[in-house]
Amino acid sequence: MELTRPTIAALRRRQSRPLALAIALAIAASHAVPAQAQPRRPSGPPIVRDAEIEQLLREYTQPLLKVAGLAQQNIQIVIINHRSFNAFVADGRRIFINAGALMDAETPNQIIGVLAHETAHISGGHLSRLREQIRAATTQSIIALILGAGAMVAASRSNNPDAGQAGMAALSAPQAAIQNSLLSYVRSQEDAADRAGVRYLSATGQSAKGMYETFKRLADQVLYSSRLIDPYMQSHPLPAERVRALEGLAKASPHWDKLDSPAMQARHDLTRAKLFGFIDSRDAIARRYPINDNSIAARYARAIAAYRFGNLPAAHQQIDALIQAQPQNAYFHELKGQALLEAGRGADAIAPLRRAAQLAPNPTLINIMLGQALLASNNKAYAEEAVALLEAASRHEPETPAVFEQMALAYGRKGDLARADLASAQASFAGGDLKTARALASRAKSRFPVGSPGWVKADDIASYKPVPISRN
Repeated sequence: MELTRPTIAALRRRQSRPLALAIALAIAASHAVPAQAQPRRPSGPPIVRDAEIEQLLREYTQPLLKVAGLAQQNIQIVIINHRSFNAFVADGRRIFINAGALMDAETPNQIIGVLAHETAHISGGHLSRLREQIRAATTQSIIALILGAGAMVAASRSNNPDAGQAGMAALSAPQAAIQNSLLSYVRSQEDAADRAGVRYLSATGQSAKGMYETFKRLADQVLYSSRLIDPYMQSHPLPAERVRALEGLAKASPHWDKLDSPAMQARHDLTRAKLFGFIDSRDAIARRYPINDNSIAARYARAIAAYRFGNLPAAHQQIDALIQAQPQNAYFHELKGQALLEAGRGADAIAPLRRAAQLAPNPTLINIMLGQALLASNNKAYAEEAVALLEAASRHEPETPAVFEQMALAYGRKGDLARADLASAQASFAGGDLKTARALASRAKSRFPVGSPGWVKADDIASYKPVPISRN
């Protein structure tokens, strides 16, 4: 599922605190250096990288982006490794979605509805307009404000006086102007995103039923306890009147009763099974996918669980059975290659990863793993092929340290110390370790001819200075 052992370990074990809320993240983003101009900070939330899940989300989102006029904007979907239901936009080029949202959405239409809503926030320029209204506010006060509003919404539906008092306390701290901005956001921008999201779904021939079902389910949570509310409720308050309005909009669509295709539903089920297999406990996986469930999705989840919890003979047998059932499924071959690679059998992992890369529509992440397997085989004859794969992957994944780490190893195998140092510097830079990146880049500069492309890249890193963060 993931690129390297550390990343898989992070997916299995790391749990972040509840995610920062959408508006707070938007404000923080407005003060930060653009992502392409700065190294990634290692302290951010844990990210899930997976070729299968990312491809499915691209297919869910591309029709929506096209009708929203955003097809040329290179909007990325970023998956957060957190079990709660949450999705948000923090800038004009990324939609963040929790793994938990994908795991909770029973149909493609339900998650597509959420993506349509978030696409509408980007298309409507909601975050930039909100930033203009509350430019003088601190991130901390905005977080307090949104949490307070979420608590008040919860209290109004759950008759929880303590929650209501907590909300009022949070709301009393920020300035009145910020309060008004938030209320305006709740009233106008959320409603506008609902309306635009339904339009996008209708324009792409899709039902808005899943969007309504998801939002209604989240709104109904506050009938029980505010403690059970997912972060999505706090950043996207869902009062009863808004849900009723959304119901009217959704039912007016001519596609209300349209169902997802069986093929898309099957892929959605596999994606959910993969996430449950990698994230849930052994007992939870066994309860959700009992041994008498012979569906492909259930077998996928159980194979992942067997591999994840160390029963490698059973895992290999189950993965081979999946490949026999669906030999054209790229991601079953990928899973086999990953299991072999993690078991220290790099040479054996090459063939299934080659096949996975041939079958996958966007094989960049698989090619990174294939490059790792080529190097892990300890066959020097594979060094040139690994370099070619990793160099190509780095152009698509310039912020992924693992690509450059493997490139450094590949160049080292070839005896190209200059490029090995440069790749190591790029890995440190992408990982946020500027001190190490500068030192390695300076050493790489001394190995390259002055003015050569490698020397220029190394000099860019060696002389890099972070842009001061504006507080205005």
